[in-house]
Amino acid sequence: MAILEKIRKRTTVLILIIGLALFAFVISGIFTGPGLGGTKVGSAVGEVNGEAISIDEFRQKMEFASGQFGDQATSTQIVNTVWDREIRSTVLKQQFEELGLDIEQDQIMELIRNNPSFTQNPQFLDENGFFDETAFRNFIADLRINAPQQYNLWLENERALIESAKEQRYFDLIGAGVGATLKEGELEYHLANDRVDIRYVRVPYSSIPDSTVNISKEEIAAYIKEHEDDFQQEASRDIRYVYFEEKASQADEAAIVTAMTELLGDRMEYLEEYDSTATIPGFRNTPDVAAFLDRYSDTKYDTLYKAASELPAQYADTIFSLNSGEVYGPYRDGNYYRVTRMIDRKPAGSVKASHILITWQGAERANPEITRTREEAAEKAEELLEEAQKDDVIFAELARDNSDGPSGPRGGDLGYFEEGIMTPKFNDFAFGNPVGTIGLVETEFGYHIVRVDDKRDMVRIANFSRMIEPSEETVNTLFTEATTFEMAVTDDKKGYAEKAAENNYQVRPVNKLKAMDENLPGLGAQRRIVQWAFNEETAVGDVRRFDLNNGYAIAQLTATHREGLMPVEDASVQVLPILRKQRKAEQIISGNQGKSMEEIASANGVSVASASALNAKSPTIAGAGREPMVVGTAVIMDAGKTSNLIEGESGVFKFEVTAKEEAPTMENYAPYALNLQNGLRGRVSSEVYNALKEKAEIEDNRSVFY
Repeated sequence: MAILEKIRKRTTVLILIIGLALFAFVISGIFTGPGLGGTKVGSAVGEVNGEAISIDEFRQKMEFASGQFGDQATSTQIVNTVWDREIRSTVLKQQFEELGLDIEQDQIMELIRNNPSFTQNPQFLDENGFFDETAFRNFIADLRINAPQQYNLWLENERALIESAKEQRYFDLIGAGVGATLKEGELEYHLANDRVDIRYVRVPYSSIPDSTVNISKEEIAAYIKEHEDDFQQEASRDIRYVYFEEKASQADEAAIVTAMTELLGDRMEYLEEYDSTATIPGFRNTPDVAAFLDRYSDTKYDTLYKAASELPAQYADTIFSLNSGEVYGPYRDGNYYRVTRMIDRKPAGSVKASHILITWQGAERANPEITRTREEAAEKAEELLEEAQKDDVIFAELARDNSDGPSGPRGGDLGYFEEGIMTPKFNDFAFGNPVGTIGLVETEFGYHIVRVDDKRDMVRIANFSRMIEPSEETVNTLFTEATTFEMAVTDDKKGYAEKAAENNYQVRPVNKLKAMDENLPGLGAQRRIVQWAFNEETAVGDVRRFDLNNGYAIAQLTATHREGLMPVEDASVQVLPILRKQRKAEQIISGNQGKSMEEIASANGVSVASASALNAKSPTIAGAGREPMVVGTAVIMDAGKTSNLIEGESGVFKFEVTAKEEAPTMENYAPYALNLQNGLRGRVSSEVYNALKEKAEIEDNRSVFY
């Protein structure tokens, strides 16, 4: 934070306050809008260093974010995204205010000039294709008067641009104080390029069984106390649940198959209006497939022709080989049972082709940069046609090097297409010639050197489908089972697991739920369950039934974990391996003190090994893994010297430095210093923000509102 302190001391030198000048800027309505004035804070969704985050403003930003994400994110995901943005914005804004950091009017417009979403928008380009600042300003002014809703969206975008500019300037100021000296560059060079060879013996920690190393709760507690920062936890909850899923039983599926099978053949049906019996055609024989499917199927008649690759993979070969009028099924396809009837077959109904497009200036959709004439294009196309027809020429490479079309980078590959998709002359050539034909076609787009790559049949089928869903009887039975279990475990909360086992119900535990979590394993997004678990009135042992879209979950709260230092029970999973390794290292070192490498190898059933070309930047030893302490020690030792016993990552080591190779001296270490400096500056924004966030006092009330 020393850099930040220097910036604070030089605020008047580094920063100019713009003040009221920004009000004159027509697009900066944000500075006079409701977003930045004296906001009247009612309920707060949170606080950062005592500054409230208004729930009203938070909801406005939620609306804006919802419009951005659409259906791509759940409401909880949007809440969390907006919260993270608000924390970052508030933490940094407090720094900006403390430093007096602001941006000037011309900087805002400069941001817009460098933003492709504006500068590449045809609406804001002049007749020469350049960004027209006046057109842009007029557009925003028009929004303000005639489209208030869109104008408010613009204000949010403008706010983001302004904040981005402030952030950039803030981090640039800090980054300017981050550098690397030539001496540091020299050190970086040697760390990466100096090499050392060693002979070593390693006694792995795994040679001592975990069961022989006893660690007490007191030792775990002492370790936690010494490393409190590493064992802080958020408030969390443990729950378990039994899921009663509404799904079709085997009897339900059998009934669906039976009902579909009965509708395949013709049947006699009494028609009351005519007081007579008539033959009703089944799916196999009906002349009006569309009407049959409208009446009896859960999916409509799809008249499109399909290739074999578009049919259900498991049944594609069987279906594709049907003759006209034949049926196959019932068979299961995902959540449906289907019977498929072959309606028609179109031989070579789909063609796969590649082409090389040579266009000319003025041709339809031609790149404006192309200046060749039509005659020049024709001449080049003839040359390429002759080249493409040679046996030793790879068509795809020829297309990549010469085609003016968008398929050029793909080797001219156009994929499969049906008749009528391509422009007429191209279409006629592709469908009228056998596979392997290469020819020249002229269209409104230019000259095409076309190769017919493949042809495949297409079929039209009709699918008689029934969704697989539980019957009313199954749904009622499930409800009874869920209700019975709920009542039983509510009366006997301690018997939850036993009663589930009695009925062969699977109990699914979910541990360490956070207040703003949403997804539960096996259930998906279930925000209500998380909110219930964190409700102040919910006590450990409480049980509640949740009605889900496709069933019921009977949940029980099993534990609560307070924010702060982890208790021994929770931290022991992390601490035990650490303390065991320390204890094993002590045992190995004490048992092998004063021994040579050969004696250590003999006493411990291991062997002396060698490792060469080790360096401090990549401290990995073949056969042992990453060992920074061992390699780091070896790098600073002289050749011929032997180390003491060293506690490594995977075991205890003793080694001898057999050779050292120092990298050649360089005349100038500036490139290494520059790389080091760039690496440090590249981390400025993330590390500074993380430090500010960690230091900030943040109160999170999201779970109260969402």
